[in-house]
Amino acid sequence: MILDRRNFLKTTAAVGAAIAVGGTRALNLAAETSAPESFDFVFFTDTHIEPELDAPHGCEMCFEKVAGLRPEFGIMGGDHVYDANKVDERRAGLVFDLYKKAESRLKMPLHHVIGNHDTFGTAEKGGIAMDDPRFGKKMFEERMGPTHYSFDHKGYHFVVLDSIQLTPDHMWEARIDAAQMKWLEEDLKKAGPSVPIVAATHAPLVTAFPAYAGERYNPAEKYGTLSVANATEVLGAFEGHNVIAVLQGHLHVNENTTYKGTQFIIGGAVCGNWWHGPRMGFLEGFTVVSLREGKISTRYETYGFKSVDPREKF
Repeated sequence: MILDRRNFLKTTAAVGAAIAVGGTRALNLAAETSAPESFDFVFFTDTHIEPELDAPHGCEMCFEKVAGLRPEFGIMGGDHVYDANKVDERRAGLVFDLYKKAESRLKMPLHHVIGNHDTFGTAEKGGIAMDDPRFGKKMFEERMGPTHYSFDHKGYHFVVLDSIQLTPDHMWEARIDAAQMKWLEEDLKKAGPSVPIVAATHAPLVTAFPAYAGERYNPAEKYGTLSVANATEVLGAFEGHNVIAVLQGHLHVNENTTYKGTQFIIGGAVCGNWWHGPRMGFLEGFTVVSLREGKISTRYETYGFKSVDPREKF
């Protein structure tokens, strides 16, 4: 059963309960009808943590800088680990444990987006049976929480989407599935037409990447994995609502594309070029999001990581 985090937290906040959601401390939520306030939060994505390539140290460096900025909360945009797809349960558990240890330095409420590398045993190479109790998204759900949900904070509505849909042949497609689309439409209807909305997804809904990626862009694949295949359907659901921004990961570049007044922000990558240095000239980093009375601005922050194996991987 999918947890409607927004309604759950609003109910418990009303009675003053102290609760935890998805392993993190719940936010103090403003009433839906309150005017949007001003605050900062952080969007960081694609940590791809592993024991190799000095990745744990890199995550610690990044998270120490994030914590020093004292944002109100963080949203992690997916691909926490590298990876859980092609490995056995021991290795998958190890990289998730590494991530949780690094994340503990943040000491702030956190919200997690599922990435394609966060699914367990989904690549045929891993040899994990599909009836394994932790196959697919189950390991992520146990460790990080639900894969799609919403919450409110200080007059803003936040929507976290699951853009990773598994296929019967041990692959995946970037898509918002039908059940989630129905949930999204109902959730946005509850939010209303005027509340400023910020969405988050791992695979982008809108991106200019194919225009400048050159040989890195390969559309000749069985399933679309660069961006959300049914993005037009999702954008249609946004119509009539005040969606001010969509925070995106997956491509490891820092990009801001505006479409119909909504900013579609790809937040770079904590791991840069999968810990081999900058990705297409984009340094390892994260995005600081400033919300000011219903308006949004962002800045990209780097944190000084130096690769032990600098090279162009992708």
